[in-house]
Amino acid sequence: MTDTRRVTHLPPSGVADARGRPRAVVVGAGIAGLAAATGLAERGFAVDVVEREQHLGGRVAGWSDTLSDGSTVAMNRGFHAFFRQYYNLRALLRRIDPDLAMLTPVEDYPLIDARGRRDTFRGLPTAPPLNALMFALRSPTFRLRDLARINARAAAPLAAVSVPEVYERLDDRTAEDFLRDINFPDAARHLAFEVFSRSFFAKPPDLSAAELATMFHIYFLGSSEGLVFDVADANFDDALWNPLRRYLETLGARVHTGTSVTSVAPSWTVTLDTGDTLAADAVVLATDVTGCRRIVVDSPALGDPAWRQSIDDLGTAPPFVVHRLWLDRPVRADRPPFLGTGGRPPLDNVSVLERYERQAAQWSRRTGGSVVELHAYAATADEADLRDRLLARLYELYPETAAATIVDERVLCRQDCPRFAPGDFAGRPGVTTPYPGLMLAGDGIRIDLPVALMERAATTGWAAANAILAHHGVRGHLLHTVPTEGRSALLRRLAGQRRSLSA
Repeated sequence: MTDTRRVTHLPPSGVADARGRPRAVVVGAGIAGLAAATGLAERGFAVDVVEREQHLGGRVAGWSDTLSDGSTVAMNRGFHAFFRQYYNLRALLRRIDPDLAMLTPVEDYPLIDARGRRDTFRGLPTAPPLNALMFALRSPTFRLRDLARINARAAAPLAAVSVPEVYERLDDRTAEDFLRDINFPDAARHLAFEVFSRSFFAKPPDLSAAELATMFHIYFLGSSEGLVFDVADANFDDALWNPLRRYLETLGARVHTGTSVTSVAPSWTVTLDTGDTLAADAVVLATDVTGCRRIVVDSPALGDPAWRQSIDDLGTAPPFVVHRLWLDRPVRADRPPFLGTGGRPPLDNVSVLERYERQAAQWSRRTGGSVVELHAYAATADEADLRDRLLARLYELYPETAAATIVDERVLCRQDCPRFAPGDFAGRPGVTTPYPGLMLAGDGIRIDLPVALMERAATTGWAAANAILAHHGVRGHLLHTVPTEGRSALLRRLAGQRRSLSA
């Protein structure tokens, strides 16, 4: 929290602790559910957390696996970046370590395109808009004449983002159309801007221009926290979620894993797949899109028709594939721990896990090998040649791996990330529902603040807890975000003039 212009969002006032120890059920133990459970348990609620998987963390979960040689290794669903402007996620993690010692910095993540041109985020100034300008000027895909050709008036929304107004202005357009309209150079767009769309497991033709603009605001022009990030220094279960579970249990919370919720009835009764029920004064649905839709369909008394339709209209992004390899020899020492790619389908990025993850480093030291992870977005594991194509791309970028023997490998294919397509925002359900005792949380849930990805999940979780606490007259928790509008008054005026001309 080094940005002096970050915004603090105050919750409604109230008493310090809930009277009579009301009960809450939180459905889903991903980031959103764990934030909601923490927010409620810390204010005196008796909390039950129900998670269908055997482990916590949702899409940032970690677990143990056994290789064919009998060795135990760490496994998860792939690399996650903990950016410095993820204030509300970091507030959650500070419950288990105020110093966040479980996070270690990655000072750079280079991007490389099909022609070998490389962009880097290392050493950029943190002050907007100098950070974006310097990135563009030193990029091999962006030339000075390209800067002169940018349609400044059309591009003004990038520098004058405010939420939710940016969605009202741009959500009906694709990210690809928006970048074309502002004359952003093709090569730079392919390498630099696609990193934002790939964060949503989408290609620019399938991503809302408003989401692209909001991401640009969060990471570049709206924040001075910088674009470098931290990563967990151990597998997610070990570094994050098992300690947080223990913290919740010290507050009296009960965590039920390997258990699904089948339905929710107003007033509130939560039915489990075991046939058992949990009575509650409040419920937070913090599942993925498919889980939320299923629960609502099987809970016919829940919500009004318009709200139920908004749940049914939620969509999922294309599937993504994580291919993890255990190699019998090391990746070259000068390789970055994370490398993003452009124009090298189906590969989107490469991670060398022993550079930052404790369990992978232990395996590497013991065997002399490397643990490498390949990501492919908008792909499916049953593509006949996907494995071979991913490996071919790895060998192009890290030629030394071509001679390595693959000791073992794991391929995960999932399709459970929310969709952020053009036009989705207006109908997206928010944290509050037709019932004051029922809240939604998750990275696919609408909240009118400049947050995205893991930070949106954490923020909606805290917001869900705050709404329930307010209903009970209990003080909520502070939220923090990057500035809620563009930092430059000049650019905001330019954007305003453009809006007036187009009206």
